[in-house]
Amino acid sequence: MPTGPMKHSPGLHKKPTVIIEACPDYDVERIRRIVGGGLVQLGLSPKGRTLVKPNCVAAGKHFPHAHTRAEFLEGVLQALKDRAAAPGAPTVESWTLGERSGITMPTRFCYKAAGYLPMLDRVGVQASYFDEETQVEIPLYHQSRLRSSMYFPEPIATADFFVNCPKFKAHPWTTVTFSLKNYIGIQDDRHRLIDHDHKLNEKVADLQYAIQPQFIAIDAITAGEGRMLTPIPFDMGLIIMGDNQVAFDAVCCHIIGIDPMSVPHIRLCAERGFGPVDLDHINIVGGVSLEEAKAKAQGFEVGLIRVEDYFEGTNIRAYAGPPPGGDASDYCWGGCPGAMEEAIEILRLFDSATDEKMPRVHVVFGAFEGAIDAKPGETVVFIGDCATWKGQLHGKELEIESLYTDRAEIDPATATTQDIFAKIGSMTWRFAGTKPGDVIRLAGCPVSVAENVLALVKLGKLKNPYFDPGQAIAFGNAYFSWRTHKLLNRLRGQVDQQAGPTVRGDARPDQNQPPEGHPTPLEHPLS
Repeated sequence: MPTGPMKHSPGLHKKPTVIIEACPDYDVERIRRIVGGGLVQLGLSPKGRTLVKPNCVAAGKHFPHAHTRAEFLEGVLQALKDRAAAPGAPTVESWTLGERSGITMPTRFCYKAAGYLPMLDRVGVQASYFDEETQVEIPLYHQSRLRSSMYFPEPIATADFFVNCPKFKAHPWTTVTFSLKNYIGIQDDRHRLIDHDHKLNEKVADLQYAIQPQFIAIDAITAGEGRMLTPIPFDMGLIIMGDNQVAFDAVCCHIIGIDPMSVPHIRLCAERGFGPVDLDHINIVGGVSLEEAKAKAQGFEVGLIRVEDYFEGTNIRAYAGPPPGGDASDYCWGGCPGAMEEAIEILRLFDSATDEKMPRVHVVFGAFEGAIDAKPGETVVFIGDCATWKGQLHGKELEIESLYTDRAEIDPATATTQDIFAKIGSMTWRFAGTKPGDVIRLAGCPVSVAENVLALVKLGKLKNPYFDPGQAIAFGNAYFSWRTHKLLNRLRGQVDQQAGPTVRGDARPDQNQPPEGHPTPLEHPLS
């Protein structure tokens, strides 16, 4: 069994159930009925502070299939409210939808672009933007942890009933993103990027100790194959529900023909006791059988492709060596190479001539030891703190040394991150005065998707998606609202700090208590 802080884990004590139902379209009432039936079948009712977490990593006209659809969430929320209104149901104190979007976009912007805000007004649910919330430290005690504590937005630390509503998608770093991987969005940018490298799968497993959902419902009506930010739409016509994340993700893997134990973060969570992957230990029920679901998903493609293969046949030549501590066969699946793959796909959406405009460029990751076949006038970019290389380039001896900082030296309490305009400024400064044939070093661990996008914009003189005229006003409004709320939260945090730390007793898990003498999680004025 897992040890250490972990809230709400009823699915760990019984044979978990996964329900598969057909749903051909995004009809809210149909979704409401299906999800309501699932809640009844699982014997679940919301209570206390009820928090629903979608996948809204990106949204808008260029990211139509990256997020949990608003219609799906509306059906789920209405079904939850129906259960709360049933005779004898527990009292619900608050209803909240919470998430942190990706690629340095304000979550406010993505909520609006996804159509969440009018939907939330209709159903009477408040919006929480995890990049604006007070951050709460939750200690970890399990032996295999990457670090002794992690930070989470206050709604995660104080939730009484947690609902996970991911999008059924492939992922270029972790093969798939279902329920377990959706947890990356329960941290703000400063903390989600810590260990978002070759230890990403271990990080995903560590996140599970903070909280476990009582209910999971995945939007598999239109799934996303190939990628996670710009996925190719795949009409699957399914709603899948469950009460245990590992079992749930295992069934989703079987639906697309993948062995769940071949997906590292699912295997790690299973080995740590968070749930079974063996189908004999899972109740699979519903109107659609597993075999019928497999037929619906036939041909679904995942996105786990090494960066060298991804860019084959383009003007970008990629080279990848092992990450720190790895042998020659290791690869940083969770860091810079995958971010570069997502970046080029975003740019292809914004500028159809991206591949034609891009000059011959060489990008290098990790401790690469082979030859770099760069001709005079061809730029070479070393990406990431751990990038190293020694050899002759453009007729000169060159040595690129590691900038990598051991993760043990990284303190989450003092972690910082740049907002998107700071990243635009720093990338503009970095490329100022560069010319074809230069050698460029981009620091970071990881170098984010946003930074890779900005680097490619400079290298290829491409359209900058962050300056898209069609979204500039909405993006600017969301950005300044985000900055304002961050400032207000920081001021409130300073007042709270002067009054003394507040003990977050409700952040302590229902079970698996930490060893006697360990402190209760405290509220920290981080923002």
